[in-house]
Amino acid sequence: KIYQGVTLGALSVDKKMAKSKRHPTIEDNVVIYAQAVILGGETVVGHHSVIGGNVWLTKSVPPYSTVYQDSKITVKQQDPLPNNINSMTGNSL
Repeated sequence: KIYQGVTLGALSVDKKMAKSKRHPTIEDNVVIYAQAVILGGETVVGHHSVIGGNVWLTKSVPPYSTVYQDSKITVKQQDPLPNNINSMTGNSL
Protein backbone atom coordinates (compact mmCIF):
# COMPACT_ATOMS: atom_id res chain seq x y z
CA LYS A 1 0.00 0.00 0.00
CA ILE A 2 1.17 3.50 -0.75
CA TYR A 3 -0.73 6.31 0.95
CA GLN A 4 -1.25 9.87 -0.29
CA GLY A 5 1.56 12.32 -0.92
CA VAL A 6 4.36 9.73 -1.16
CA THR A 7 7.33 10.63 -3.39
CA LEU A 8 9.37 7.92 -5.10
CA GLY A 9 12.01 9.93 -6.89
CA ALA A 10 15.53 10.35 -8.19
CA LEU A 11 18.38 11.74 -6.11
CA SER A 12 19.61 13.78 -9.06
CA VAL A 13 18.65 14.48 -12.63
CA ASP A 14 22.11 14.62 -14.20
CA LYS A 15 21.92 14.18 -17.98
CA LYS A 16 24.69 11.56 -17.79
CA MET A 17 22.31 9.40 -15.74
CA ALA A 18 19.43 9.68 -18.20
CA LYS A 19 19.60 6.00 -19.15
CA SER A 20 20.42 4.61 -15.72
CA LYS A 21 17.97 3.60 -12.98
CA ARG A 22 17.35 6.67 -10.82
CA HIS A 23 14.25 5.74 -8.80
CA PRO A 24 13.96 3.40 -5.78
CA THR A 25 12.85 -0.22 -5.86
CA ILE A 26 9.91 -1.14 -3.62
CA GLU A 27 9.66 -4.88 -3.04
CA ASP A 28 6.46 -6.85 -2.30
CA ASN A 29 4.16 -6.30 0.69
CA VAL A 30 5.55 -2.89 1.65
CA VAL A 31 3.41 -0.21 3.30
CA ILE A 32 4.46 3.43 2.80
CA TYR A 33 2.52 5.97 4.83
CA ALA A 34 1.57 9.52 3.83
CA GLN A 35 4.17 12.12 2.87
CA ALA A 36 7.14 9.72 2.95
CA VAL A 37 9.95 10.52 0.50
CA ILE A 38 12.09 7.67 -0.87
CA LEU A 39 14.86 8.66 -3.27
CA GLY A 40 17.61 7.06 -5.33
CA GLY A 41 18.19 4.38 -7.93
CA GLU A 42 20.21 2.20 -5.57
CA THR A 43 17.66 2.49 -2.76
CA VAL A 44 15.72 -0.74 -2.14
CA VAL A 45 12.91 -1.10 0.37
CA GLY A 46 12.90 -4.76 1.35
CA HIS A 47 9.75 -6.88 1.31
CA HIS A 48 7.32 -6.76 4.24
CA SER A 49 8.68 -3.41 5.43
CA VAL A 50 6.75 -0.43 6.79
CA ILE A 51 7.85 3.14 6.05
CA GLY A 52 6.27 5.67 8.39
CA GLY A 53 4.72 8.98 7.44
CA ASN A 54 7.02 11.96 6.77
CA VAL A 55 10.14 9.75 6.57
CA TRP A 56 12.96 10.94 4.26
CA LEU A 57 14.80 7.82 3.02
CA THR A 58 17.86 7.70 0.73
CA LYS A 59 19.42 4.38 1.81
CA SER A 60 18.25 0.80 1.41
CA VAL A 61 16.19 -0.94 4.07
CA PRO A 62 16.36 -4.72 4.64
CA PRO A 63 13.24 -6.91 4.52
CA TYR A 64 10.90 -6.86 7.55
CA SER A 65 12.05 -3.38 8.62
CA THR A 66 10.07 -0.58 10.21
CA VAL A 67 11.29 2.95 9.49
CA TYR A 68 9.83 5.94 11.29
CA GLN A 69 10.76 9.46 12.23
CA ASP A 70 11.12 9.95 15.95
CA SER A 71 9.79 13.46 16.32
CA LYS A 72 9.15 15.54 19.38
CA ILE A 73 6.38 18.11 19.43
CA THR A 74 6.32 20.60 22.29
CA VAL A 75 3.35 22.84 23.04
CA LYS A 76 3.86 25.65 25.54
CA GLN A 77 0.99 27.88 26.53
CA GLN A 78 1.87 31.47 27.28
CA ASP A 79 0.07 33.90 29.57
CA PRO A 80 -2.51 35.82 27.54
CA LEU A 81 -1.10 39.09 28.97
CA PRO A 82 2.45 39.79 30.12
CA ASN A 83 2.82 40.33 33.89
CA ASN A 84 3.61 44.04 33.57
CA ILE A 85 0.35 44.62 31.67
CA ASN A 86 -1.59 42.68 34.32
CA SER A 87 -0.24 44.91 37.08
CA MET A 88 -1.07 48.07 35.12
CA THR A 89 -4.66 47.01 34.48
CA GLY A 90 -5.26 45.63 37.96
CA ASN A 91 -6.20 42.25 36.50
CA SER A 92 -4.86 39.11 38.07
CA LEU A 93 -4.85 35.77 36.37
